[in-house]
Amino acid sequence: MTRRISLTLVALFICVTTVFSAPKSDLWPRWQNHNAENSDVIDHSAWQIFLDNYLVSNQLNTESSTIAGINLVRYAAVSKKARGLLNNYLKTLESTAVTSFSRAQQRAFWINLYNASTVNLILEHYPLESITKISFSFFSFGPWDEELLTVEGEELSLNDIEHRILRPIWRDPRIHYALNCASLGCPNLLPQAFTELNTESLLEQGARDYINHPRGADVQNDSIILSKIYEWYQADFGANEAGVLLHLQQYSTKERLKFWPTDELEIEYQYDWRLNAAD
Repeated sequence: MTRRISLTLVALFICVTTVFSAPKSDLWPRWQNHNAENSDVIDHSAWQIFLDNYLVSNQLNTESSTIAGINLVRYAAVSKKARGLLNNYLKTLESTAVTSFSRAQQRAFWINLYNASTVNLILEHYPLESITKISFSFFSFGPWDEELLTVEGEELSLNDIEHRILRPIWRDPRIHYALNCASLGCPNLLPQAFTELNTESLLEQGARDYINHPRGADVQNDSIILSKIYEWYQADFGANEAGVLLHLQQYSTKERLKFWPTDELEIEYQYDWRLNAAD
């Protein structure tokens, strides 16, 4: 009996540790390869069509359980044809020799691949309450470590794309505002597919929208309520809480947050893992 209890406690500890930790930025060197002379463009029009048809902005609704301003996906409405087109788009990306493209093309490629793969994963398991309910092993928290994709012969997980490619190569904290984890607490899935031409403006938009939305940063009484993104990836946003606040102040339109003294921080963190599904 004692041994069974001990094993249960160990299992619970592992699960809790997984939930409250995030992978570090860890470069996968082979993905640094690129061709600055290549002016070819990777086509993301199929992903744009999907977004046009199934992504909606959640407006203020007194009957809704979500806060206005969160983009939602009409998962239940996605047709068989649309699912086929999405799968074909992902297969096309997987067959792309991405290291032969320019850096700008690569960044848009990896962001779109991550977001489209996440939506496709939800569709494969829908209906469900949260992406965290999708797991491929007993101790896994969500699907992020599962090797779901193959690019240039390399099997890749969503975590590989985020933490071994995008974060270490571009070293841009705004990447976190571009990737969507199909959850209400996450930065919005944007209505535009990323391209070489619009990535910079979309990263800026994503940062402004999230930081100025209550799920990103809010001031309540004597506390700052922040998304757990700023706790999990503090190293990307300024190494400590004061650095995080300085990052937030760059984009914030909230007067109390914008001028909050960095030496008087009282910070609480929160995150909503409910699925970003439209009713």
